[in-house]
Amino acid sequence: MPGAPLSVRLRPIAAALLLALLSSTACTSDDSPTAAEAGQTLKKHVLQLLKERNAQNVSITDPGGKNIPCGDGKAKQTFAATGEDLASRTTPENIRAALLGAVERVATYEVVDASALSNPVHVVNESTRTELVLDAADNGIYLVSGETTCLSAA
Repeated sequence: MPGAPLSVRLRPIAAALLLALLSSTACTSDDSPTAAEAGQTLKKHVLQLLKERNAQNVSITDPGGKNIPCGDGKAKQTFAATGEDLASRTTPENIRAALLGAVERVATYEVVDASALSNPVHVVNESTRTELVLDAADNGIYLVSGETTCLSAA
């Protein structure tokens, strides 16, 4: 195209550059939260779940906020809290059932394991990369713990 105007000669080059730019950002784009971001979400969900159950005397048993290495430069975070039910005689099975019923008002968690309410209930939220364990330490005692999946530490 030696006799063509400059704009016509630059179009293929501009198109190639645009394609290269778009394909490189598509490959590196990652919508996953960092471990710290997911850790904050985890903390919020645990405390909000206890609030949904009107838990009294909430006590944080694992403050989290620390990256725990899990290989390949990735990390996870944890968080846990307990609280008391308004009825101190509520059985652990009923505590777990109540937590399971309330978790849907906090975020979209899917049940991983709730085969028997005599055991802790495991739920996961893929979009926030958080996992919760809904349990009871004793009659009338809520126990909610969780961790993030392994995510970028930065």
